[in-house]
Amino acid sequence: MDAACINYKDTGSFSPTVIDYLEDKPELRPFYSYRPDFDGFAAFLKTKKVVADRNILVSVLQHQYAQLNAHNAPKAIENISLLKADNTFTITTGHQLNIFAGPLYFIYKIVTAIKLSQQLSEKFPDKNFVPVYWMASEDHDFAEINYTNIGGKKVHWWYEASGATGRINPDSMRQALNQYKGVLGIERHAHELGDIVETAYAKFDKLADATRYLVNALFGQYGLVVIDADDHRFKKHFAPIIEQDIIGQHSFKNISATNEKLTQLGVHIQVNPREINFFYLLDGLRERLVFENGRYQVLNSEIGFSEEELKKEISQYPERFSPNVVMRPLYQECILPNIAYIGGGAEVVYWLELKSNFDYYKVDFPILILRNSGLIIEKETASKIAKMDLRPEDLFKTTDEIKNYWVQKHSKHTLNLTEEWRELSSVFEKIKLRAHKIESTLAPSTEAVQARLKHAIDNLEKKLIKAEKRNYHTRLEQVNHIKTDLFPKDSLQERTENFGLFYVKWGQSFIDELVKNFEPLEFKFTVLTE
Repeated sequence: MDAACINYKDTGSFSPTVIDYLEDKPELRPFYSYRPDFDGFAAFLKTKKVVADRNILVSVLQHQYAQLNAHNAPKAIENISLLKADNTFTITTGHQLNIFAGPLYFIYKIVTAIKLSQQLSEKFPDKNFVPVYWMASEDHDFAEINYTNIGGKKVHWWYEASGATGRINPDSMRQALNQYKGVLGIERHAHELGDIVETAYAKFDKLADATRYLVNALFGQYGLVVIDADDHRFKKHFAPIIEQDIIGQHSFKNISATNEKLTQLGVHIQVNPREINFFYLLDGLRERLVFENGRYQVLNSEIGFSEEELKKEISQYPERFSPNVVMRPLYQECILPNIAYIGGGAEVVYWLELKSNFDYYKVDFPILILRNSGLIIEKETASKIAKMDLRPEDLFKTTDEIKNYWVQKHSKHTLNLTEEWRELSSVFEKIKLRAHKIESTLAPSTEAVQARLKHAIDNLEKKLIKAEKRNYHTRLEQVNHIKTDLFPKDSLQERTENFGLFYVKWGQSFIDELVKNFEPLEFKFTVLTE
């Protein structure tokens, strides 16, 4: 594939806060630790204090990988062993357990983690860097993960679920599984991917285990380690903070204060903390914990605790306490020797809300990396783009903007009235001067007439372009086809389309091309053309 990179700002698809972060705006610096560049990593590695228990981490991961069989994940098993060493660090990304890997950015997050780990290993050869995919196995929003869009079709897992999604048995997925495999077809690498998803969703009795199998099948050769933090031993390590935060409501106070400061800077707040930022978790149940009438109550249940009962419950059953969106990052950094977190634009912004809480608990805040974004252009569409003589950055404009640009570029006529307006403006300057000499109060009237004429000229220019667009109607129809191919539902391809049909066409080389062409620290949107 040929790769072209454009600035994120030029896509019009990223928030001002994300752009400000990438451009190192000074007002955001208090809300993160080190800059996302090699100098930032060099400085962080000198001060990094690992609070994770490496022995527990390795033991849990080895247990989780036992069911995959070591021969199916040799590089991941090797990397898990490396985590025992003090000079080994993780590069982590996380996501929900979307069926069939959901939209493309699920894949892009992991590729970014893999590529950054490779680059850091080259830059700092005395240290090891392990890419990690953190499964959001405790998340309970089933409606966000029970479908995917592939080839213009929505594949839906029709099932009523409750509790942690990672614990759901995928045995009711047969209809969705058959539908997905049907879209894949029978050509090229369809059978290969069909076997992967069939094994994942038909051979394992927990969605977390199914997802681990799927992700390992795609990325295991790169040494990616998949972690499920829904584990008693991890939660036992985190238990002191669980107790402190529920009783003291520290995260609520810290993050609320930070959000006030961010709001003053014009940052759109992504998440708001609650007084208690933990759920109570049992099989089939994940409900908020609230403090009411002097007791800790589990919503929508009869379960409740006094303070002493709560402390005892946390001590004996820490796995029953599940961090919400604002405490999950802290939990992650407590159980991994992590130095970087890779997320999408909204994630980067919400992590900016959290640093004060990390500081309070004396846990190092990781370097924030905006995941790589990509646009995949297949041969047929690439041919249309070439015939229309469009640049990669042109593709991100609206359909009308592209058409106007193309017509103005290719028309034999001059469709703008810039020169004419310059001449008229010169005339109006003379009129204003004469009016001022006669009566100084006439200047505003003259300017009003000029403004009305400018509006009329602009409208006439639009009519000229519209008329010329009719002359090129057939050619301009190609723009509609290009936009529909590359931006399904008028959204970025990566936010809608599943990776499946690209894998069918190119197989594992599709993943290899992404790893080859993504540059995590350059912060550019990557356009890949077949």
